[in-house]
Amino acid sequence: MPEIIALGEILIDFVSLRKGFPLWRAPGFLKAAGGAPANVAAGLGKLGVKVGFIGKVGDDPFGLFLKKTLENCAVDTRFLMASSQYRTTLAFVSLTEKGERDFVFFRHPGADMMLTPEEIDEDYIKTAQILHFGSISLINEPYRSATLRALEIARENGLLISYDPNLRLSLWENAEKAREGINLGLKYAHIVKLSEEELDFLIGKPPPQGCEEILRGGKKMVAITFGEKGCYYCTREGSGYIEGFKVNVVDTTGAGDGFVAGMLYKVLELGDDFTKMGEEVFHFANAVGALTCEKRGAIRGLPTLRQVRRFLKKRCG
Repeated sequence: MPEIIALGEILIDFVSLRKGFPLWRAPGFLKAAGGAPANVAAGLGKLGVKVGFIGKVGDDPFGLFLKKTLENCAVDTRFLMASSQYRTTLAFVSLTEKGERDFVFFRHPGADMMLTPEEIDEDYIKTAQILHFGSISLINEPYRSATLRALEIARENGLLISYDPNLRLSLWENAEKAREGINLGLKYAHIVKLSEEELDFLIGKPPPQGCEEILRGGKKMVAITFGEKGCYYCTREGSGYIEGFKVNVVDTTGAGDGFVAGMLYKVLELGDDFTKMGEEVFHFANAVGALTCEKRGAIRGLPTLRQVRRFLKKRCG
């Protein structure tokens, strides 16, 4: 049975083959599995964690591709539903010269949005130690109600709840609705990962002030990421900046999800003891995120545990 379950969006990223081109000029695209919670699940599986995924795809070739991709990463897909009514969500992604992304989504609605509360299996969630989710599953019904049901089950059964809002403003009705939805997710979370931009959007304060304000809301651990510059973390026992790693950046898609996978791997390894959560956890998480950037496509770039250890030994001795 899984130690960690990720719930949320799973989709196809069509990533531009050439950097520096807007989508309308892209000469071609590479098909890649994506969706932030699915990326986290794949990242955990590649690190050797027993992990499951709850979500929905279309009963179509793209849905089959996503299912097989997760399974190839050792992710339990028993609760990845296949819809005969809705198609798998697609996203087209262009990259700047620095590997930054621009998205266009095709999900009107996509199958991932149609997960229902009745499809959430209570017994399955109860087997895990951690439930991970993001804010995109809180945008639309029935997805929102399905997510809230899973969160209630997790809370009632003493699971740690991990949350990466993964802000995509274009998917929300407006900024006010986005803040409202993201703050709803924060009410359930024990572990929160935000980008610097997301922290500014929600709190309007930089770390450490913004990070510690979120922590005071009853959280156990908060991490703010700064891309290649690293991260800032805070727990009730301590806080600090952890420097990132410079790598040959091909595609930043999934780097934050890799960071989350690395962070949750260490949470499990350290036995959920937050007095131990510090430099070791976030040094490892930074390494996973950095390695993810060296290949095009999020899941394809996520490293194995052996690759992370070899990287850290080479860089840090």
